[in-house]
Amino acid sequence: MNKNIYLHIYNDYSARIQSGQLPAGKKLPSESELAEAYGTSRETVRKALLMLSQNGYIHKIKGKGSFVLDAQRMNFPVSGLVSFKEVSKNLGRSVRTIVYENGCVPSTSEEERRLQMKEPGLLWKVVRAREIDGEKIILDKDYFLTSYVPSLTAETAGNSIYAYLEGELHLTISYAKKEISVEEATPEDKLLLDLHDYQHIVVVRNYVHLVDTKLFQYTESRHRLDKFQFVDFARRAQSESDL
Repeated sequence: MNKNIYLHIYNDYSARIQSGQLPAGKKLPSESELAEAYGTSRETVRKALLMLSQNGYIHKIKGKGSFVLDAQRMNFPVSGLVSFKEVSKNLGRSVRTIVYENGCVPSTSEEERRLQMKEPGLLWKVVRAREIDGEKIILDKDYFLTSYVPSLTAETAGNSIYAYLEGELHLTISYAKKEISVEEATPEDKLLLDLHDYQHIVVVRNYVHLVDTKLFQYTESRHRLDKFQFVDFARRAQSESDL
């Protein structure tokens, strides 16, 4: 038990944070207080706190202590190219898609710029809210070139567009350039989402390319900022001298 007491501390606090017993922003007891409470050394406590920090449960601030992070935020991959339906399978939450708009519309100058269109034309435009646990917290606005996506039904828009693109249209989606910013919420955001008192929103812009490098889709995914954290995995490249 003494050898693994740091795991006991880690498991104890991670469980309390996940259950909501310790809310986001709550300050943990000091290292000395934890050492006394668990009958161990401060070195063992530091090891447990480091694990909690590394796994996203707490944030350690030098000179101030350790504070609980929001464990209820949902992880969305930054570098991956996955549909919302694929992501939602791992959320373990009640999820619903609400289709506000689905139709073929004339392009605007902004959309022409985003999709690198040489001249005005028609686009498929889909506007959907993603409701999670009864709250509309994502607004997705998708634009597709009709030369690649000639039609889109409301049923497809409410289900999985990527399943349709790949399974029925046989498009090979390869990669996307992503831009992430925090912006003021628009009147449309406030109308279509449950923003409560939040005045800003996280906007993820995706420029999606096919395997032949052709840009065929532009997406704006607008997220309520208290509900998500965007995650990635990075590995430092090794030089020959490191090997």
